Amino acid sequence: MNTHFFFNSLPVKYRALYRDFYTYQNLVAIRAASIIFLLLNVIIRAVYLAFPASLTKAQNFPEFNTSNWVFICITPIFLIISNVLIADYKKRKKGTQLMAFVVFLFSLYIITCGMYSSFIATSDPGDALILYLIALCLISAICVFEYYETIILIIVIELFFTALLLYSQTSPTQMLYNQLTSLILLSAFYLTSRYFFTFKGNSFNQVIQIKEKNEQIEKANGFKNQVLGMVAHDLRNPIAAVESIAMIMELDEINEDTRDNLEMVKASCAKARSIIDDLLEAARNDNNNVMVTERTELNQLLKTAVQSWKTQLKADVLFTSSVNPVYALINKEKFYRVIDNLVSNAVKFSKDNERIDIRLSKIANEIVIEVQDYGMGIPEAILPEIFTRFTKAGRTGTRGEKSTGLGLSIVRQIVESHNGTINVESNEGKGSIFVVKLPAG
Repeated sequence: MNTHFFFNSLPVKYRALYRDFYTYQNLVAIRAASIIFLLLNVIIRAVYLAFPASLTKAQNFPEFNTSNWVFICITPIFLIISNVLIADYKKRKKGTQLMAFVVFLFSLYIITCGMYSSFIATSDPGDALILYLIALCLISAICVFEYYETIILIIVIELFFTALLLYSQTSPTQMLYNQLTSLILLSAFYLTSRYFFTFKGNSFNQVIQIKEKNEQIEKANGFKNQVLGMVAHDLRNPIAAVESIAMIMELDEINEDTRDNLEMVKASCAKARSIIDDLLEAARNDNNNVMVTERTELNQLLKTAVQSWKTQLKADVLFTSSVNPVYALINKEKFYRVIDNLVSNAVKFSKDNERIDIRLSKIANEIVIEVQDYGMGIPEAILPEIFTRFTKAGRTGTRGEKSTGLGLSIVRQIVESHNGTINVESNEGKGSIFVVKLPAG
């Protein structure tokens, strides 16, 4: 804990905000304390009226009786004022000097009430300081003061204590002992008050800093997504133009070397489009928390997709299902991208024409989709990192394909947005199996 605040204020940057915050908290505490203190005195008055005088008239009864009526009359005033000031604060959203002054007066009122009650109990308050001590502890705990306010309050309390000692005609020796006792209590009051100020101040300081950091992160994230989306979108046109030119050139009579070069250009354009799609998908997932789903039969969806993968990826993709029909609430476009990424990833780390298995099953109320390859596998050291965005765990494929570090992070993000889960099991050199689980729809 930062002990700097024991004899100082918060940094200037947060001081006004914190003062407004604790002013409102002080007013709420005054309202609660006023209600409790009023009820306590009303109960005492009821006891006086309900029981015989022989039981209620203890030592110094007239003083107790008078002070009880004073407390019953004055406390409601603080209750009313605190309610009015709380309503005013809610309109202003800002503390005022009047609010701080009322908090100061109430604190002085409660402490002097405890002090006076100790004097009523005995002319030697050193023998009966429980009420005085309780009042000091209560105020130090529920009210927050700046260090100079605490010092002023202590001085006023000490002056009032001295006046009561003089009024009670205490002997010089007893007065000295009582003053020393009071000074010890007031020192403890100061330290306790500053402790709570420090504790609450540090907590408030941390909350404000976290809020500021979150705002900065949100702004940076929004700007990043905006730039990411704009750049990725604007890259589509030149890549499409290059790909179109390559396709047009293929229509002419060209030699084998030129055809191979055009195939490389087209493959590079396809890879660039894939990267752009990943970037756009990452930006869309960050900016859009709404997932539009529809009840979809998964067997038909996966069968249709498998035919496309066999043609596009030139891979041996085998689909098997142990349940038909089976329905889930999914966003077709996004969920297709999940399976597409997983199959593309499997092909990337498998040899040419190596089999890729896609299995569909249902366990209880969960739909299970497994995508398994028998290729390179994933080293155990990087398994925990493969779903992290822009992960450094990305590896070069069997044909030299580069990784963007986005594909699997997008997969997990989409699956979790469907209230599903994704896990992976892998043995290096034997292949990997990705398991997607979705709630049945």
